[in-house]
Amino acid sequence: MSQHQTPPKDLPEAPSTALTPAGITRRGFLKGAGITAAGTALIEGVQVFQREAVAAAPQNVKEFGPEPFPVTLQINGKAHALQIEPRTTLAEALRIQLNMTGTKVSCDRGVCSSCTVWLDKMPVNSCMTLAIDAVGHHVTTIEGISAADEMHPVQAAFVRHDALQCGFCTPGMVMSCAALLEKNPHPTEADVRYAVSGNLCRCGTYPKVFAATLDAAGQLASKA
Repeated sequence: MSQHQTPPKDLPEAPSTALTPAGITRRGFLKGAGITAAGTALIEGVQVFQREAVAAAPQNVKEFGPEPFPVTLQINGKAHALQIEPRTTLAEALRIQLNMTGTKVSCDRGVCSSCTVWLDKMPVNSCMTLAIDAVGHHVTTIEGISAADEMHPVQAAFVRHDALQCGFCTPGMVMSCAALLEKNPHPTEADVRYAVSGNLCRCGTYPKVFAATLDAAGQLASKA
């Protein structure tokens, strides 16, 4: 080729991995610049969120933790003074500090409902409820639904119908079914099914749970 001949126009461009004089590839530079811009925007967004959260926070709020602090819980009609950490769940407070082991913890994720207790007669998963959030409310556990030495009608019906096998889910089942009868003394089987729809029984005793709850409803109706 003579020195005046023009080079072909279809020569490939330099690859994006070609090094710059500083030893950085063009691809690496572009990626780094993009990450830096995104990171800066993220940090600025977090800072704005933090400022807004601080401005919106109520004033004169007392902070607790991480060390234990005193609380009083109303459980089964009695006041219990405890020292708890802010992270303590209601299930932990009941089982570990108060030795109320009738409340079972199985999944510890709010999935199986074996830990069901009442908070102002509303069934809740105690493994997902902080003990500090129960302050000022009335907590009822499986130990507290019976009167003296007499079983609750739902408990007695569970025994009559053999509505349990391993028994680990039974306290939660009983609490859910008893809560149903508190609100609806004349339930249908569909009502019972709905009431225990969040209670998992790996032994599969659901049909007997339904029968026991309807039986308990009949027993209560006959005494009314």
